[in-house]
Amino acid sequence: MRQIFLDTETTGLEHKLGHRIIEIGCVEMRNRHLTKRHLHHYLNPERDIDAGALDVHGISLEFLQDKPRFADIAEEFLDFVRGAELVIHNAPFDIGFLDAELALLDKAPIETVCPAVLDSLRLAKELHPGKKNNLDALCERYGIDNSKRTLHGALLDAEILAEVYMAMTRGQESLIMEIDQDKIIPLETPATPFPTDARAETRRTRAVLRASERELAEHARLLTSIQNESKGKCLWLTDI
Repeated sequence: MRQIFLDTETTGLEHKLGHRIIEIGCVEMRNRHLTKRHLHHYLNPERDIDAGALDVHGISLEFLQDKPRFADIAEEFLDFVRGAELVIHNAPFDIGFLDAELALLDKAPIETVCPAVLDSLRLAKELHPGKKNNLDALCERYGIDNSKRTLHGALLDAEILAEVYMAMTRGQESLIMEIDQDKIIPLETPATPFPTDARAETRRTRAVLRASERELAEHARLLTSIQNESKGKCLWLTDI
């Protein structure tokens, strides 16, 4: 499965009022593994930036004056995301802006390029009803380091979102996990086979899969999250 984690920064909150995208960041994941492929652009919106938006992302119009317009990177963007599932935190916001930018270029909506869009904010609300589910809150809940996130930034937020998504959907790896042959240990069966089964004459092996360092770290982080959520009552961390 190919997924693209996407985030944007904009000149304001309403694309219907003519606000534009000023930064776009995309991070690629295949089968729950980051590929290190990404797309990132700052964009000249050719309009003013609301003071409230500037307080959030800190991107000034002066900084954007020599940057490309969305029209200049539209094809590159569409080629990068084509065929992938988009994962976006508060997807209606970003999709609305993307569709508005594409409409200005007489291009079809993003859903004609990407087969599916997953709203990670909606997923978080289903998993943690009644709690804060912005990226900062989710990072704290799942023990993800977001210390570099002093201001909103599209590429950094897309990278953090990928980590948050992995934490929220932990346990699904078995559906698409690829076995690393270096981790398989052959175990011989007993010397005496079942006499009624001719196939038992053949030596058999049984696969034992060792946890990787990354998986052990993920497990430790899960236990820490459970410990925090249960206020110190995680049974797996209790000495018996």
